[in-house]
Amino acid sequence: MTNQFQTFRTSQYLLVKALVFCFLATLAQGSLAFFPQEDGEGRALPSLAPMLKTVNPAVVNISTYTTQTVRQNPLLNDPFFRRFFNVPDQQMQQLQPQRRTQSAGSGVIIDAEKGIVLTNHHVVNGADEITVSMEDGRNYTATLVGTDPDVDIAVLKIDAKNLHSVKLADSEKLEVGDYVVAIGNPFGLGQTVTTGIVSALGRTGLGIEGYENFIQTDASINPGNSGGALVNLRGELVGVNTAILAPSGGNVGIGFAIPINMAKVSIDQILEHGEVRRGQLGVVIQDLTSELADAFKVGKHQRGAVIAEVQSGSAADKAGLQVGDVVVEVDGKEIRSSAQLRNAVGLKRVGDRILVTVLREGKRKEYRAELAAVSAGAAVVASGDSSSDLLQGVTLRDAENGQGVLVTAVANTAEASGKLVQGDLIVSVNQRRVGDVKQFSEIMSSSKGRLLLRVLRGQMALWVVLQP
Repeated sequence: MTNQFQTFRTSQYLLVKALVFCFLATLAQGSLAFFPQEDGEGRALPSLAPMLKTVNPAVVNISTYTTQTVRQNPLLNDPFFRRFFNVPDQQMQQLQPQRRTQSAGSGVIIDAEKGIVLTNHHVVNGADEITVSMEDGRNYTATLVGTDPDVDIAVLKIDAKNLHSVKLADSEKLEVGDYVVAIGNPFGLGQTVTTGIVSALGRTGLGIEGYENFIQTDASINPGNSGGALVNLRGELVGVNTAILAPSGGNVGIGFAIPINMAKVSIDQILEHGEVRRGQLGVVIQDLTSELADAFKVGKHQRGAVIAEVQSGSAADKAGLQVGDVVVEVDGKEIRSSAQLRNAVGLKRVGDRILVTVLREGKRKEYRAELAAVSAGAAVVASGDSSSDLLQGVTLRDAENGQGVLVTAVANTAEASGKLVQGDLIVSVNQRRVGDVKQFSEIMSSSKGRLLLRVLRGQMALWVVLQP
């Protein structure tokens, strides 16, 4: 019995030892490797050092130099003053002092053979000269291949050999709680590493960039980290560090990075065309609110983007999309807000075909649209709060050529104040088009309870719900 027990304990020990060995091997393969040294008790020490040794050479410091004209005394800009003191225009130009300024940021090499460096647009914007500094001390003058200000990325090229690049990950596979490492040049100190986790995904509505789908992390992203690498524990690039939320400066544990999948769409176009050519659906949209959901009878579906206007001859118009449709999916991916729809469309190329799923009168419908080129000055997104009040205190008159009802005044004491504004053009009530005040009044008199107004405001269109 004792021998059997000893045999059982020995088997247990060998099994545990084998499991521990497999665990350590798995960690090593995942780049959470170990120092070759051991501590005083012979235990291996976990470390990110092996992974960083492969990634750090691909992360670079970027210095930009800009020549700025220093402001002069405003009197020198007065022609009378110049004539009085006999200062000719040619001499005036010579008197304008200029100052050369320098700023620092970060970047990451994504193609070692071609010398392609990825950074932020705001790091190199307006620069006269861009210098890329390697970890080993080498410096190169970079050529700006192209930028995408709406996503805030820039692509540089350097003529250098023996470069190291970082492998691109699939940022769609990121999950909240995943460990990440931020590498960059904060405060111009040189290459620095910070660690943290992904604390949120798909952050939008921050007003930082034109297209937002940020990875939020608590890894310290300080001034100078912009354009640096955000990598996973395997040393793969998952994002480009771009912004911090710190009203008083420094870092408070809320940093934002552009997902590499999002950046890659622009990178490919910049390398191919030198610019980004975005597709356009041709709709004006706003977020689906609970009031709009009830008005459009979409049932329990409380998320999506409501189409407030379809531009004539646009991709949406040709596909059959209509005003009042609630977009809930694009290419099978859920759309929860107007910002998500704008990202889904704006990051596609001209000529790409997308499958748009909408709710129309409570029924799901699918439409295929071929995206067109973005037209200059075209409205893309409109936002506006819906109203919960009637039109008391609102003055209306006929618009020109029977185009609708014009709001000419809104009393400060009216409950609609701040909801409707002077200059609004009401073109439909309860999804029935109106041409003048008489027709508007007839529809209102026959309607009970809630009113659903379609309003044109400047260059945008929006839906407004009014309830008693």
